Formats: sequence, C-alpha cells, structure tokens
Amino acid sequence: MGLCYQAMSKTSGDFWRTSAEAWTRRVDEGDANRDLLLDPVMLGLLGDVTGSRILDLGCGEGRFCRMLTERHAVPVGIDPTPELIAEAAARDPNGRYLLGEAEQLEFEDGCFDTVVSYLTLCDIADYKAAISECFRVLKPGGRLLLANINSVFGGSAIRGWLWSEEGERLHVPVDHVTFESGARIEWAGIHIVNFHRSTSDYLTTLLDAGFQLTNYLEPVPTPEAISLHPGLADGLRVPNFVVMAWVKPDTSN
Repeated sequence: MGLCYQAMSKTSGDFWRTSAEAWTRRVDEGDANRDLLLDPVMLGLLGDVTGSRILDLGCGEGRFCRMLTERHAVPVGIDPTPELIAEAAARDPNGRYLLGEAEQLEFEDGCFDTVVSYLTLCDIADYKAAISECFRVLKPGGRLLLANINSVFGGSAIRGWLWSEEGERLHVPVDHVTFESGARIEWAGIHIVNFHRSTSDYLTTLLDAGFQLTNYLEPVPTPEAISLHPGLADGLRVPNFVVMAWVKPDTSN
C-alpha cells in the first residue's frame, strides 16, 4: 500500500465521495486486514447477535451490515457518503441504510443493543461528539465495539515502514503521537483524510462519556492468516489496529 501523508484541514466528506467507487472496488477485491485479521476478532467479540439491533457507524457499501444480517442480527447502517449508501442499498435491498452523520445521529435515546465502529472514528473530525452520540443511542447495558488504527501509526508513522539499502524492513518511525492531526492518505485510487489522536485521547473521551471498558486488544495475525496473506506477518512486529469493547452501564439495577 502506498501512502501519501500531508497536513489537511478537518474535512473528509468530499474525499469519500470521490473515492466511493475505488473503495467499493477495493472491498470487492478483498482486504486481508479486514477479512483475515479484524473480522474474526470483531465477530468473536460480538458473539451471538440473533435479534440484536445493531448500528453500523460508517457502514460504507454495507459489507459488515450484510455479515451481521447473515448472523440474524437487525443492523442499521449509516454513512455520510450518498454514493456508498446507494451502493449498500443496491446490494442489500432488504437492509436499512441511512444517510447520516455520526456526530448527530437521528435516532432516539437507547434504541440500539450494540453500536459498531469498524475503522470509522479515524475518519470523523469531531470524534468526541460521535462517541457521545454512541452512548446516547445505546440502551443501558448496550455495547460499543470499536476497531481503530493503532495510535503508534500517528504522526509521521503513517508513512509506513523504513527500509534498509538491502531491502529489509527496519522499523516504523514513530513521532508526533500525542498531537491530534489530519492526514491525506492515498492507495488503490482511494484519496481520503484520516485523523490521528493518541490512545489517551480516545480512552479519556470514552470514559468521560460514561462507557466502561471490557476488552482491549491489539490483534495479531494467526499462522493460518499469514499463510494465506504473507504480508500480514508485519503485524506481528507492529500491530496495525486496536479493538475495544465498551459497555453503557445499566444503572437501573
């Protein structure tokens, strides 16, 4: 994956609209990070979702919503990109896909059993508002399942690995980890803005919103996954992602 890093203002909607077709094509071609690394973790933490009302925050072309439907959940997908919502609806005519912003959800309080944010907080400028809204729309005892880019890749680290003159991977450069920033990244015809925040920023915001942490993982590839996609082995040295499960306390008991 080639990445281009540069400072950007806090806007990403136009980038996603122009990248929607390339993104959908990329998903159809297969993404090892999702298919082999994150999907098993996310689905494992969700467990039995039969009959569960689940909000997929930033559903894109609807891939994860369709997976949830196959597991007999009742998903609702929202996304701010009209082209992606149209694609999701075309692929899943019986699903529910809505145009919407994570920072201002058009749902009543306490109407979901689970909210899933699958690599979407990194695309949201006002992540604090989005987290607050997730808390609001969850019922007491409801869960937020969150996958995000590992903050170690923030700042200059998004440039990727440094290589030796002999063509060996040396290390991932880490810098500006504590600074919030926006970066334009480009790969496979996709041009979008990702936002970096420190792990501390995310954890503090989630705790301040009222959530309680139940799981914190830095997924690493299994030997089976590496055999299918050898490039995933880099994740044994530097985990690319974090996956967290949070619960909205039920104060009625």
